Amino acid sequence: MTDRHSGRTALVTGAGSGIGRGIARRLAAEGAQVACVDLKHDLADETVSLITAEGGRALALSADVRDRAEISAALEATVETFGGLDYLVNNAGLVTMSSLEELTDEEWDLVLDVNLKGVYIVTQLALPYLKDSPGAAVVNLSTVEAEVVVSSQGFCQVHYNASKGGVKMLTKALAVELSRYDIRVNCVAPGPVATNFIPGADLDAPEVMEFLGQRLLVKRLAQPEDIAAAASFLLSGDASFITGVQLPVDGGWLTR
Repeated sequence: MTDRHSGRTALVTGAGSGIGRGIARRLAAEGAQVACVDLKHDLADETVSLITAEGGRALALSADVRDRAEISAALEATVETFGGLDYLVNNAGLVTMSSLEELTDEEWDLVLDVNLKGVYIVTQLALPYLKDSPGAAVVNLSTVEAEVVVSSQGFCQVHYNASKGGVKMLTKALAVELSRYDIRVNCVAPGPVATNFIPGADLDAPEVMEFLGQRLLVKRLAQPEDIAAAASFLLSGDASFITGVQLPVDGGWLTR
C-alpha cells in the first residue's frame, strides 16, 4: 500500500467486477476509503472482501445509477461512514450486441440511460459533497469507441458508440462547469480489456486476437489494473493541472 490517496474517500460505480473492481482495489491500496457501488450487492461485497484482505477499508453498496433515490442513499451512506467524499469514478456501463436493424428502443434507452445519463445523475447528486472537498476530482469511463467505430462482425453497436461519445463531451462540459468549485473532471478511454464486459465474447480466441492485433501496438489485452493506474493518476494531485481530457489507455489502438 502507498499513501497517494491517504485520507481521501472515493465512490466507484460498477465496482463489483472488471474495471470498476480494479479501480476500487487500486485506490484502496493507495490509501483511499472506497465506497464500492454496484447493481448487484453480492458483487460489491466480493470487491470489499478483496480490499479488506489487502489491508484497505471499503463499503459495499447496491444502487442503480439510473435511480436517484438509490444513488442519494449510497452517497449518504458513504459520507456517514467515511465523513465525506473526495473522488467520484463513474464506471458503471453495459452494452448489448445488436445491429442497427435489430436494435430496439428499449435497448437504446437502457444503454444510453446507464452509460450516459447515469454519469449525469451520479455526478449531479455527488456535487454537494464534492464541493466540500479541496482537491476533489471526477473520473469517467468511456472507451476508444468514443473516437472510432469497431466492427469485428460486420456490424457495430451504434447505441454504445453514441453513449460513449456522449461521455467524452459530458466530461468536457462538466470540467468547464465544475471548475468554479475547483473540481477537476477527466475521462479514461480503455481499449480492449480482459474482462467479461462483452456478452458471450471469448477474447482469448485466436481469431479475436488476430483482429485486435491489427490495431494494437502493445500486443496484449489490457488488464483492469492498467485502467486503474490511469484513473488513480487522474484523481491524484499529480494530475492537478489536468482537466477536461479523455486519456486513451488503449495499447496504441487509436494511433493507426
